Amino acid sequence: MAGEKTVRLNNRSEKPDNIVLKEHEVVSKCVGIEKELPTFMRGFFAYLKGNVLPMTRLAYLTDIRFFCQYLIDNTALTEAEKPRDIKQDEFNEIMAVDVNLFIDYCRSYSVEKDNEIVLYENTNKTLARKKSSISVLFKQLYRDGVVEKNITDGFDPIRVPKASEREIKALQDDEVMIMLDAVSTGANLTEKEHQYWEKTKKRDKAILLLFITYGLRLFELQQLNVSSFNFNRGEFKIFRKRDKEAIMPLNQSVTEVIIDYLENERPDDEKIIPGHEDALFLSLQGRRMTERAIRDLVKKYTSIGLSTSRKAGYSPHKLRATAATSLIGRGNSIFDVQALLDHEQVTTTQLYANHKMNVKRDLVKDMEWELERKREIKK
Repeated sequence: MAGEKTVRLNNRSEKPDNIVLKEHEVVSKCVGIEKELPTFMRGFFAYLKGNVLPMTRLAYLTDIRFFCQYLIDNTALTEAEKPRDIKQDEFNEIMAVDVNLFIDYCRSYSVEKDNEIVLYENTNKTLARKKSSISVLFKQLYRDGVVEKNITDGFDPIRVPKASEREIKALQDDEVMIMLDAVSTGANLTEKEHQYWEKTKKRDKAILLLFITYGLRLFELQQLNVSSFNFNRGEFKIFRKRDKEAIMPLNQSVTEVIIDYLENERPDDEKIIPGHEDALFLSLQGRRMTERAIRDLVKKYTSIGLSTSRKAGYSPHKLRATAATSLIGRGNSIFDVQALLDHEQVTTTQLYANHKMNVKRDLVKDMEWELERKREIKK
């Protein structure tokens, strides 16, 4: 774009350049949204910058911008035409019921884009996050004296299942083997998928094996570099949330598939887009793979393991759950699994320990009423 400045990196930290640039990208998006919002929210912006992770900050700001646009498009609470023009006294007149109506609006709404109408349907989990964003905003505005009342006590509760109540979705061991067979042999792929697989099968297998062995988060895997790996020492380095650095040991299987990919499939440097030379996993265009591309890849192969449609395939986070349940199912210590997966609380890991893959199947296995009836008839 005209007038857009290039970014020149002078990185003297221990973080790889791609990690620093990724953080800069997220922070830049935050700053851009802040410029679209009213200036009386400056205290709130400062609070987010100093107290939450960049991605959380971006999510909060995105929700606040959406809320402000909702006030303009769907209420008589402001005369502004743009979120930035909303006045402080207009915000001071907002009541809890107005926020409750906004949350209800978010359950199901439509947006016109060009020549189409996009319908949005949100779960209670998403609504709870939006409510949290609005709550943090109004609490901070009240502390700063921007609004006269703390209206958050009047926000309607949103029922979200506790972690212990949610069904843990993870692949079973036999489904993992089917998935790995598909990526190794091309089995159960469509003709078009098979053509693509011929060019990326070693890369795809390395991605899947890293997910199910280490339970990596999507952004942790997506930001891996060739230089992250030290095969002589049998380890690789990842950067986790909150600027934490972790050294992960390599096992034989992962070592073999990574080296196979690097030596036999990954493009040579002259075919890689400048700035992406160190990226471990590359697209066919020679760029670092996007999170979306990795997510689509995982959904494709997990759908084969599950014998379901591509749309019903699992996300990378469910491969993280697969790693957790498989490790615990093999008798490993909960505390060791907690350390590997970087869970802040052992109670999170405990959820996977309590999850027994086949418990429901085992319970009903001996309750074959119809089969028993047929056996009795034959007698």
